[in-house]
Amino acid sequence: MEVTGFLRRDGRVGVRNHVLVLPVSYEVNQIAERIAGKVPGTVTFRNQHGVDQHGRDLEQTLRVYEGFATHPNVFGVVILAWGHEPYDLSELAKTAEQSGKKVELVTLEQAGGMRHAIELGSAAASQFMRERDSVPRVPVPLSSLILATECGGSDACSGISGNPALGVVSDLMVEAGGTSILAETTELIGAEHILAERAISPEVGERILYIVRRIEEDAMKMGVDLRGAQPAPGNIEGGITTIEEKSLGCIYKAGTTAIREVIEYAERPSEHGLVIMDTPGHDIEQMTGMIAGGAQVAIFTTGRGTPTGSPIAPVIKVATNSFTFERMRDNMDFNAGVVIDGLETVRQAGERLFQLMIDVIDGQHTKSELLGHREFGIYRIGQSL
Repeated sequence: MEVTGFLRRDGRVGVRNHVLVLPVSYEVNQIAERIAGKVPGTVTFRNQHGVDQHGRDLEQTLRVYEGFATHPNVFGVVILAWGHEPYDLSELAKTAEQSGKKVELVTLEQAGGMRHAIELGSAAASQFMRERDSVPRVPVPLSSLILATECGGSDACSGISGNPALGVVSDLMVEAGGTSILAETTELIGAEHILAERAISPEVGERILYIVRRIEEDAMKMGVDLRGAQPAPGNIEGGITTIEEKSLGCIYKAGTTAIREVIEYAERPSEHGLVIMDTPGHDIEQMTGMIAGGAQVAIFTTGRGTPTGSPIAPVIKVATNSFTFERMRDNMDFNAGVVIDGLETVRQAGERLFQLMIDVIDGQHTKSELLGHREFGIYRIGQSL
């Protein structure tokens, strides 16, 4: 099956052609926003991280930065820094250039202050915006794309309508040779054995059980009872009663195909087909991880109307009930509540959602894009120093 997209020098395919202003620490958030304001059409986000990370935590943060800087939905990137971050910014810029991006590295220290940093960043972003217009959309195989699947603000309808419909989309994506990511490890608890039975090998099955066991053990080390966060108070208000019930509804997003591999947060899949990424259940952090891992498009089901989007990838928002869809029409792209209403089967809704995804891949804007949602958050492993 063919769609249209932007073919990148590293062989990957983008469905958007963004110029990204990438702040690699919170010290330069204001500069990034000023540059984006001066150069219409560019995208940026507010970063909550800075210079106080180390070990695996720092490695994971760098993986996210690299994933965004080299993302196929990005044409060019202005990397903004303070100048005292604990990582090699020139290496990040070099990696982005090698992937085919137009790159400019601006540090506040070397620029001599905020004004000159804004001037340098704005000049580079303006040039990249002019150059990106020469890159055409071309026919590309759907198999070249990665779908991120997510649910947030779940309710009692999520496991009946929205998530099973998204599972149909996941199956169709895999059937076309593409890749689908299931995430949210904390929301697999109680259902991990079902997923392990779908693994292509005993090793992948054990890996599924391991990431769930690891997150439970990490929570216990901190003296945290996951039952206080899963299901969340909003989930309970929406009708979900236990963590197992939430998990059984969550895994419907994965459809029915075999699970081919399990990857760490923000890692790029090495397999086509259905993969699991180890992420937290926090909406913004899991979305950031999957997109850093290369997902070009995301489908996000919600019973309570979570409005989360992404700086660089279109996010299709699916209401799991008609009440939320009508109440949140400004934010919702698709009403899976028709399944609850008896107007469509799960299969019919899923096929219609799949077609909407194709339209979005081909350039149709989602509500989150039109409203300027640019949420970003990196999952933290360790404490700040």
